[in-house]
Amino acid sequence: MEDIRSDVCEMQLNGVSDVMDLLQIDVETEDRPEREHAAYSKNVLRKQRNWERQLAAKKSKRKEEKQKKKLNREQDSGASTGNPQFTKRVMKAITKERLAEAQSTGLKLCVDLSMTDSMSDKEVSRLAGQLRRLYGSNKKATRPFHLFLTDLREDSRLYRECIRMNDGFLNYTMDITEESCLDLFPPEAVVYLTPDAEEALETVDADKVYVLGGLVDESIQKKLSFTRARELSVHTARLPIDEYMVKKNNTKNFHSKILAVNQVFDILLTFCNTGSWTEAMQEWFPPGKGYVVEPDDSPPLLVSPTQT
Repeated sequence: MEDIRSDVCEMQLNGVSDVMDLLQIDVETEDRPEREHAAYSKNVLRKQRNWERQLAAKKSKRKEEKQKKKLNREQDSGASTGNPQFTKRVMKAITKERLAEAQSTGLKLCVDLSMTDSMSDKEVSRLAGQLRRLYGSNKKATRPFHLFLTDLREDSRLYRECIRMNDGFLNYTMDITEESCLDLFPPEAVVYLTPDAEEALETVDADKVYVLGGLVDESIQKKLSFTRARELSVHTARLPIDEYMVKKNNTKNFHSKILAVNQVFDILLTFCNTGSWTEAMQEWFPPGKGYVVEPDDSPPLLVSPTQT
């Protein structure tokens, strides 16, 4: 009997325990979703606030960058034109009109490209780059030249290199021709600029056509452009370097009057705008050539009145 009672009591206790377990499970299962939902809501709100702050920061940064770019564009436009109201499109139209006008009224300058056969591929590439810089200077000029690239054959290495290296080369506002300068102009009007000429160029005359030898010569072949001018039987002249510059001491004892075609052009362009060889040389003659402008208190040389 005692064993039966003991078993009954144990069963009762186990039943109570099972009931308690069930009650506890129900309580926990009822409380847990509320706690998890509260925690989940806080995380969502925190992440949403962080995302909103990041989004606001990005919008603010983009706005600042746009304002900075706009200010830089206005400053660049103002620096080049003196009028910050000119947009890039307006400036492009002004430049195009100025170059078009130079085609009929500008001073005439030819680049003689007949000597490229004697140049290496590297020299041809360098000459293509110099022609790009020359055209860039002419675009920026207040009074640009009427430019001619003469003796430029379409099957030549230089022609292919100019197209490869210079974006929009075929749209340059200049005359590109296979003809020579003498096919275009009378010999008496041509002045071939070469560093080996005896006579110094004193002024720039609107009735003349100035020719630059399109040549990059790293092998230092003597008097190539001078020889070419003699073949054409035209007048020659040199930049007045000896008249306005003096040699300066340097460790390599190096002095050279040989300039790239775009450097000669920049000097001519500045002289035409200022009437001063001193100013033109000082601004554009490369310091590494071993020459400096000699101090000069004399008044500037004026460009020929026939230019205007």
